Amino acid sequence: MLRRILLLTLLLVSGHACAQEMRAVQLYSDADLVEMFNQNSHLQQVRDVDRCQLVQDIEAQAAIEKRPTYQFLYGDMLAWGVCYDRRVELGLHYMELAAQQGLVQALEQLGRYYHQGTLVQKDVDRAVLYLREASSLGYLPAQLRFASILNKGNGSPYDFEAAYHWLHNAVTGDAATHQRIADELRQLAKKMPASVVERAKRPLD
Repeated sequence: MLRRILLLTLLLVSGHACAQEMRAVQLYSDADLVEMFNQNSHLQQVRDVDRCQLVQDIEAQAAIEKRPTYQFLYGDMLAWGVCYDRRVELGLHYMELAAQQGLVQALEQLGRYYHQGTLVQKDVDRAVLYLREASSLGYLPAQLRFASILNKGNGSPYDFEAAYHWLHNAVTGDAATHQRIADELRQLAKKMPASVVERAKRPLD
């Protein structure tokens, strides 16, 4: 009798553990994904936390529903072989689709990849195109990289005023980022007449 009770207890405990192991994972909201993108935690979330349970849903949301957040997530997963077989070209294609829909994280990442030569051949001119667009949409990581590229002698002098304007109006609570903004602004200011710098300090439209 005692052996039967112990066996039943073990089965119940085991069943409960399996139920926890196979917990249902809810589809991410767009806001959830944007937060994960900004923290660069999205690949870890789908692989390590949710154990690749949403791969079919993610692909459907990207390929059929054409949601830009899911296109970027799916593209990043494909590009790095997370929960799918690695397919770099297809991954970049989906990142591009998300960028075409104006997802700033996709624009910034593609700009960063072309700037660094990650997965693609290094192409600073192409990087500038993506980063300028993301910067105009108010995405601070893109604005910082865009300004840095200009300060290092790449890009066009015609972009100095816009880059200064966006960074001058940027808001951050992080002291290190605030200092980096100040450093980039200081360098940009040296490249422009004082009157242009003053004009660039106007508030955002």
